[in-house]
Amino acid sequence: MSVKISASVLNSDLANLEKELKRAEAAGADMVHLDVMDGVFTESLTFGDYVVKSLRPHTKLPLDTHLMVNNPTKLIPLFAAAGSDIITIHAESACDTKACLKLIKSLGVKAGISANPETDVEDVFPYLELCDMVLIMSVKPGAGGQAFQNTSLDKIKAVREEADRLNIVLDIEVDGGINEVTAPLVFAAGANIAVVGTYLLNSGDMEQAVKIIKNSAM
Repeated sequence: MSVKISASVLNSDLANLEKELKRAEAAGADMVHLDVMDGVFTESLTFGDYVVKSLRPHTKLPLDTHLMVNNPTKLIPLFAAAGSDIITIHAESACDTKACLKLIKSLGVKAGISANPETDVEDVFPYLELCDMVLIMSVKPGAGGQAFQNTSLDKIKAVREEADRLNIVLDIEVDGGINEVTAPLVFAAGANIAVVGTYLLNSGDMEQAVKIIKNSAM
């Protein structure tokens, strides 16, 4: 199975984001994962569309924008215009989920839906045909460096089985606690994209760390 790494910059040196993007790109990452938090849906507050716009000219990698926000409706056009290639919203957000996914697609951007660890994964099933990707959270959203929750593995399997049943080509991304131990588990369960942050940033050799994660799917 061909797998991809979406390098998270959540815990990187935010004062040198351009440098961090180029480092991830040089190491062989396939995407850049941008966690947008509003301080309501999560306790943390990160950055807005202007940051994405400023980063867009500095990398050729797809910008994988994860909207961990209470109501993404007004934000979707802003992040699409800023240069996001993928925009993921949460099943738990206070919005018209179908309308938001359709809006993302209408703007020429890939659409994703995410489910938190406590959410029944079947809650995303009605939206699969509107999605390019499902993002399974394997940690509580809001902070990097958390331990992987094994309950996410059954969720990955369930989404992959439902996508196969519907004959949908669907990326399944997993975010939280991904390292050399957990990566093979999520890939074996049916995921094909791993969001990797702390493991890459703490490695002495990011290129080698990327290879380790990718080779774990073989």
